Amino acid sequence: MIETFTALVEYAEALRAGTGPVAVDAERASGYRYGQKAYLVQLRRRGSGTGLLDPVPLPDLSAVQQAIVDTEWVLHAANQDLPCLAEIGLVPTRIFDTELAARLAGLPRVGLGAVVESLLGFSLVKGHSAADWSTRPLPEEWLVYAALDVEVLVDLRDALADILEEQGKTEWARQEFEAVLAAGPPAPKLDPWRRTSGVHGLRNRRQLGMLRALWQARDDLARRRDVAPGRVLPDSAMVSAVQADPVNEGALLELPVFRGRANRKLVAHWFGAIARGRALPESELPPHSKPGDGPPPVNRWADRDPAAATRLQAARAGLAELSEKHAVPVENLLSPDLVRRLMWTPPEADPATVAELLRAGGAREWQVGLTVDLLVEAITKA
Repeated sequence: MIETFTALVEYAEALRAGTGPVAVDAERASGYRYGQKAYLVQLRRRGSGTGLLDPVPLPDLSAVQQAIVDTEWVLHAANQDLPCLAEIGLVPTRIFDTELAARLAGLPRVGLGAVVESLLGFSLVKGHSAADWSTRPLPEEWLVYAALDVEVLVDLRDALADILEEQGKTEWARQEFEAVLAAGPPAPKLDPWRRTSGVHGLRNRRQLGMLRALWQARDDLARRRDVAPGRVLPDSAMVSAVQADPVNEGALLELPVFRGRANRKLVAHWFGAIARGRALPESELPPHSKPGDGPPPVNRWADRDPAAATRLQAARAGLAELSEKHAVPVENLLSPDLVRRLMWTPPEADPATVAELLRAGGAREWQVGLTVDLLVEAITKA
């Protein structure tokens, strides 16, 4: 573990003196802490050894950033780790994503353990991926587990690079990796309270307004305490409280989860949120469903626009054939959402027009080249 600034500088110098790509991984405390902050960063480079960096006492990792900024970083499922790494100042300029590479290479299973076993013949010790990595001190066996995740990552990168080269997909992978870097952090979700488990059991807008108020009260408390919201109050408890519609705090305390000591102390907080939702004027209640800018659910297309349903069916059939031919998952050939949008509101059946719309929707050049003709054909189907 690297927990002091002196040790950090020494390891940064070791990284600078190393050779080849640098393997990078991060561990979070999902389900325990609020947000997706990194609580451990693992790095390994040939000639540098493995470093386990503790960002709790070392929030400034600029020494490491400067040492490896021009080096290729190897990550598995980079889009999961890049946001939390960026929060502590670690931002790559080049990456190799072994999970994405495995998808492009047509491997049937793309989890780190499965890919390592398939290509390198090793079985990684697992069992601590869902641990509370904010724990201090971290147990020795957790540290071993964390170090193993970068131990063979560069070897895995090389094996996958050879497969992609053999399949003629090296350029595809390069464009995909650049797209991951260019994407930046995910945009905040619209109406995140709608993701509450069990929300579909609520019958009307008034109940949705009460749930939203309760969700916001929980989220504020969870943020202040730095605790995962589900540990403050489970989703099921919020939905049950809304359905019960308690008339006072005593009635709320009759519900199972609210009888516990922690929630008895917070009963005024929770009941106040329910009461605020109940008192909202009709005009401020949320709509039954989240407003969207895209096409309707696919299961309604046949009734609402049979021609669009025909186009989509043709596009999906063509993409399925391409997927099988190139051994690439359909969703990696082209974003399903982009396909739906094009088929619902089709442009002119002209390759240049369709190609431009694909690029505007985020498609990479290799994807445009592969799919534009079949999409034009699908548009003309109806």
